[in-house]
Amino acid sequence: MSISSLYKIYQQHPSVQTDTRKLKPGDIFFALKGGNFNGNAFAKQALDAGAAFAVIDEKEFEIPGKTFLVDDVLSALQQLAKHHREQFNIPFIAITGSNGKTTTKELIHVVLSSSFKTSTTEGNLNNHIGIPLTILKIKPDAEIAVIEMGANHQKEIEGYCKYTLPTHGLITNAGKAHLEGFGGPEGVKKGKGELFDYLRANNGTAFIMNDYDYLQEMSKGINSVITYGTKDAGTTGNVSQSEPFLHVKIEGFNNDIKTNMVGDYNLPNVLAAVAIGRYFKIQEEKIKSSIENYAPSNSRSQLIEKGSNKIILDAYNANPSSMKLAIENLAKLNASKKVLLLGAMAELGEESLQEHDAIVDLIKKYKWENAVLVGGDFLKLEHPFISFTNSTEAKEWLQQQHFENTYILIKGSRSMQMEKVLS
Repeated sequence: MSISSLYKIYQQHPSVQTDTRKLKPGDIFFALKGGNFNGNAFAKQALDAGAAFAVIDEKEFEIPGKTFLVDDVLSALQQLAKHHREQFNIPFIAITGSNGKTTTKELIHVVLSSSFKTSTTEGNLNNHIGIPLTILKIKPDAEIAVIEMGANHQKEIEGYCKYTLPTHGLITNAGKAHLEGFGGPEGVKKGKGELFDYLRANNGTAFIMNDYDYLQEMSKGINSVITYGTKDAGTTGNVSQSEPFLHVKIEGFNNDIKTNMVGDYNLPNVLAAVAIGRYFKIQEEKIKSSIENYAPSNSRSQLIEKGSNKIILDAYNANPSSMKLAIENLAKLNASKKVLLLGAMAELGEESLQEHDAIVDLIKKYKWENAVLVGGDFLKLEHPFISFTNSTEAKEWLQQQHFENTYILIKGSRSMQMEKVLS
C-alpha cells in the first residue's frame, strides 16, 4: 500500500485514531505497537466499533477490504502526515524548548486565531505519535499551523522536522530538562537547536528571546531572525505587575497586557506571542485581548483561590530550571505565610542528586511557613524540611494544616502527580 494510495483513503475519511477507546465511526485506525501492546491485535475490534479501515503491519491480522498492510505502522503514520503537510502552502510554526513551550504555544494560538484560521497541537500531543496526529487534523482551509515539539534526546527534533517541514520556529529556552537523555546542558542546546538547523537549511524564520545569549548564538546563519526581549529587540516588554497575576508593559502598546497567569517567568511566553502577532500584522488590540482572555489550565501557572488561601498549581511538570523560577517567584510575593509542596524531578540522570540538592539549598535561602519535599531523589538527601514518599501522603498532611491567608506553591514532575494534593 503506497502512501499516495493511503492518502486517497484518508481524504475520504480524514480522521485518524490510534486508540480503540477513543475511536469514532468512520475513523482510520492505525495499529501502533508499544512495549506492552500490539495494536494489530485490536484491528478487528476497531473495525467492529465502526472504523472505516485499519492500517496494520502484521499479515496474520489482515481482513480483506478493511485493512491496509504496511511495512511499519508508525512510519506509515508519519509519512501520511508528511504527505498531508505537503498539500499546504501556509506558515507552519514549530515550537520547542525546555520550559514554557505549551503555554507559549497556547498564547501564540489564541493571538493568531484572532485573525486567521489556526490549527494547533491539542494539549501536549508533542511526540513522534502526537505530532503526525496533529498534522493530520489540519483542515484544508487552515491559514496557519502551530506545532509543539517535545523531546528528551538528540535527533528527535530533527526527525519531527522531516514531516512537519516548519517554515518558522521558536525555541523558548534550553534549560536543565531531560539531562539524562540529552547528555547534559550542552546536549539540550544541541537537541533543541535541531529546529534552528532545519530553518537555517531551508530558508526559514526564527523567533528568539534576545535576552538569552545562547539563542542568539544558536540562530546564527538563519537569514530571517525576529527578536523579542526586555531590551534591544524588535518587540520589547517588561513586567509591570506580577502579583497576583502577571501584567506586561509592551513598548509601543497603549496599555499593559493584564494576563491571567501567575509568575513573571511567563514574561518570555507573552513576549513571544506579541512578537509573532506583530509579525503576522495582527492589530494591537486583538493581540492584547487574546492574551488577556487566555486562562491557563491543566496545572500550568494556575492560580486557585480556596477560602483565604491562594494556591499556585504548576504541577504539570518540573525540571531544575522551572523549579528554581517557581520557588523564586513565590519567595518575592508579598505574603506573610508561604508554603512549598514540591515533588521530585525526573529524567536528570547522573546529575539528579546534585540538582535536587541545589533545590534544597535554594529553599534554605528563604523563609517559609512550611516546605514539603515529596518522593524521588528528595528522599535520598538530608534536609531540615518535611518529607513524604508520595503526593497522597502530602495531601493528608495538607488537609490537617488548616492554613489561612497563605500562598501555596504545588510543583513537581509529571510522574509525581502533585496535583493530587488538591483532590
